[in-house]
Amino acid sequence: MESSPSRLELSPLNFLRRNAQALGQRPAVVHGDRRLNYVELEERCNRLASALRDRGLERHDRVAILAPNTPALLEAHYGVPLAGGVLVAMNTRLSKGEIEYILKDSGSKTLLVDAALEELVDSIDLGQIEKVVIEDTGEPDDPYEELLASGSPDAPESWLEDENEPISINYTSGTTGRAKGATYTHRGAYLRALGAALEIKLGYDSVHLWTLPMFHCNGWCLTWAVTAAGGLHVCLRKVDPDRIWDLFESEGVTHYSGAPTIHMSIVNHDKAHPLEQHVTVPTGGSPPTPAVLRRMRELNLHPIHLYGLTETYGPVMGCSWQPQWDELEVEDQAKLLARQGHTYNGADLVRVVDDELRDVSRDGETVGEVVMRGNSVMIGYHGQDEKTDEAFRGGWFHSGDLAVWHPDGYVELRDRSKDIIISGGENISSIEVEQTLSEHPSVLEAAVVATPDEK
Repeated sequence: MESSPSRLELSPLNFLRRNAQALGQRPAVVHGDRRLNYVELEERCNRLASALRDRGLERHDRVAILAPNTPALLEAHYGVPLAGGVLVAMNTRLSKGEIEYILKDSGSKTLLVDAALEELVDSIDLGQIEKVVIEDTGEPDDPYEELLASGSPDAPESWLEDENEPISINYTSGTTGRAKGATYTHRGAYLRALGAALEIKLGYDSVHLWTLPMFHCNGWCLTWAVTAAGGLHVCLRKVDPDRIWDLFESEGVTHYSGAPTIHMSIVNHDKAHPLEQHVTVPTGGSPPTPAVLRRMRELNLHPIHLYGLTETYGPVMGCSWQPQWDELEVEDQAKLLARQGHTYNGADLVRVVDDELRDVSRDGETVGEVVMRGNSVMIGYHGQDEKTDEAFRGGWFHSGDLAVWHPDGYVELRDRSKDIIISGGENISSIEVEQTLSEHPSVLEAAVVATPDEK
């Protein structure tokens, strides 16, 4: 496309370049005793990009990484696409077989692997894949640091010609067969990052603690959103409530994200106490129980219930706290917060539809499937056109999630279409049963699974 003064290809890489110029000396990354400002972060990402190109990386080549929440994983979210490559961040809980499958399916040319996870790939025939070990020391003899040292600190020439080019591939959980690689674009990642920053109120003074794995949908795109806001990334190799409470105080954490199990471990820790700062807590998977919600708010931790999928760059809907809920009983607050809410900024409207793609009644009772489209939907499954066409039938992405639409426009999940329980000819939502069980003060977590019955 011919260069135009009125057009810039959208990419989250622009956030880092801008911050290095405008906010250069502001802190960007904290990891133990190591600290980087935005100038230093950009330089390291430039070095990674340069080093990858020097080793033969070509446009749209895939670079895989297997690592916990370290600076290296954050830097890969910028350095790999800066080089013109496509990032494949892998789940650290995968088996060797699953890792091998993703490496082959994605066609990765390079693998960056944390030393603590290297045994997961030792028995895999990597073939022509180049492996670089990350010791996470920051010392010159760390193989990853040697890789960076071989590259140039200057920004590489951009190979990005179209904002709709791929920036990353994120693999689904594979619960219904082999994992599928959802492909994200530079444009989608840019817009999703801005939407996330707006939804959870990120700003210059934001301090985001990385309790959410960065490999989950590129950290729900917060890897780019925190940078977009000029905030501080606080890296954390593993979820350790003791360490988390120390960081709440020492770094003044304002945001952290994760599943309900993380919140429970935090609020029940011996160091738990009311914090001076307001902490925003995007949460996914399932909403906090009334008991956990009450305790979180006592500690100045304020959850936002989110909903999304790997195919939608992570969260695409949010249920933000409403001021009118403050006077309600905590049980009623929990029920309202349990809903998945409204569409995120930057995404097209999410709908709940019947089999003919017609909107269901907004009565809080009629069940339909959640469908969506727009900038927050992947461009397709990597190398799987038939599955892409199936997911995109009728011009909408079909989530496979069943939900109701409330009169106020809020969406509330009922179940996965494949998980609905049928008893006596009636459909029973496992989610509803789980939520009801979780309301009992003696129940910490609940999971409901159907078993076949001859009757």
